[in-house]
Amino acid sequence: MQTAYDVVVIGGTGVDTTAYVPALPLPYADTYAVPPMIDRIGNTGSGVALGCHTLGLRVKLVDLIGEDPQGRFIRAHMEARGVEFAWAPAPQGTRRSVLLVGPDGRRLSLFDPRDAPGERLPRELYLAAVREARHVHVSLTGFSRHVYPDLEGGSVSTDLHDWDGENDFHKDYAYSSDLVFLSSTALGSRREAVMRDILTGGRARTVICTAGAEGCHVLDAGGFRHFPAAPLPGPVVDSNGAGDAFVSGVLYGLLSGRSLDDAVTLGGVAGAHACTSAGTHENPIDEPALLGRGEGLLRSSPA
Repeated sequence: MQTAYDVVVIGGTGVDTTAYVPALPLPYADTYAVPPMIDRIGNTGSGVALGCHTLGLRVKLVDLIGEDPQGRFIRAHMEARGVEFAWAPAPQGTRRSVLLVGPDGRRLSLFDPRDAPGERLPRELYLAAVREARHVHVSLTGFSRHVYPDLEGGSVSTDLHDWDGENDFHKDYAYSSDLVFLSSTALGSRREAVMRDILTGGRARTVICTAGAEGCHVLDAGGFRHFPAAPLPGPVVDSNGAGDAFVSGVLYGLLSGRSLDDAVTLGGVAGAHACTSAGTHENPIDEPALLGRGEGLLRSSPA
């Protein structure tokens, strides 16, 4: 029997204001004249939901957002894209980011999480959906950690982003998800040790650590292995959203019955596509493009 959803995404919507700057790091000056700054849909949950939806998966996104212009912007965007979105009001307002993007596509993000102590996601927004989902992806928002008791026994992923392996905020997510994504940005030589700690310290069966142009590393019962970055389909424009695109590509691969290695390869193709598109989540890769660019890179057919 078909479930109602392939992926339910918990939390992580927001609005990005992007400024294209002449260099990163940006030397101090009183004023810089920059190209027009643009407000776009942003944040990690938006990226995973939009990416999975564009790849043909049945998606529901659940979050707390403000009853403010940014919240209305998010609701209108999801409606226009056809993504099912359930929300409750966040009195402190909608999450925002200011993104500084350099000429080489690298970015610096100034993130306003709008966290409120004791905040909870109403169970009526997500409980029926997660019980009818093949997979749940939990974004790194403060209230999302309280959803985990309702996810026991299901397939669950999270993205720890640039976790340093020590910050306590991330640990509930790291040790309560069976598929864990993170970035190598803050890990340095501790990358493999942190990945092994996640694998042995909780529920995780697979840990995937992205490393930008170096590709990614995967750790599971089969051991530790490296995957090179996928070829870029064009010049790098903006690296914002590449990690979320990678996650959506991996989830698509796994939910399509492909091996983990092939799913990771498809994730790399999706992430490379995101780097060649302006904005964070404006132009997610679709299924024909993903499979077309992945042809020749995949090792087997889906199960």
